[in-house]
Amino acid sequence: MMNKNWRDIETQLKKRWQYKYKWLKKQNDQWDAYTNFIYTTQNWEDLIKEIAAVVELYKLNKEEAFYYAINRWYNFWSSVAVEGFFCSLPQVIPTKNNKEKLTDFSIHNIPFDHKTSVFPKGFGKGFAYAKAYKEQLLYWLYNNQSQQGRKHLANRLFIIVYDKNGNHWKLKAEISLLQQAINNYVATFEPDQLTTLKFSENQMALSDIIWVTQ
Repeated sequence: MMNKNWRDIETQLKKRWQYKYKWLKKQNDQWDAYTNFIYTTQNWEDLIKEIAAVVELYKLNKEEAFYYAINRWYNFWSSVAVEGFFCSLPQVIPTKNNKEKLTDFSIHNIPFDHKTSVFPKGFGKGFAYAKAYKEQLLYWLYNNQSQQGRKHLANRLFIIVYDKNGNHWKLKAEISLLQQAINNYVATFEPDQLTTLKFSENQMALSDIIWVTQ
């Protein structure tokens, strides 16, 4: 059952749904620094005030700053909930070192980073194909990951959200749906279900996909 804190996060995230999901500016370190208040601002109304303040302070384009900040905020707090669900389960051991960027937790002593992503249009294949040929999608996800702070070739669990009506991004706010998928995955987890990806002679990773669909 989802506790009050997770329900609060879901309520706040869904307030972002009233606006289209679009990026008007490519993500970069400078604008990440402008909008780092997203990490400490959970409430939507407070977020809007923070955006207004930073627009005034740095004389930013209002629309660019608005979408940049609300997108980062939306993705971050969904990720916080997802990691919280993993780490609340008895089979999962959270990573104690907060500076360890490549590991969020371990399952059966196998360390993982996690990432929630919408079903990627750039993959060029449909949903049924991706499920049938998971390894191809995993290689695509690693090769096309963000070039920002968490780019790596270490073990990763991908939570891929797919909505039959095309609003994949909205599922990142369906916190109870994410929790159920994570609980089911961890409860039946076996190390041999992981896919071994080989990037070079000395670089390999274990990975898998948790599908969240609606």
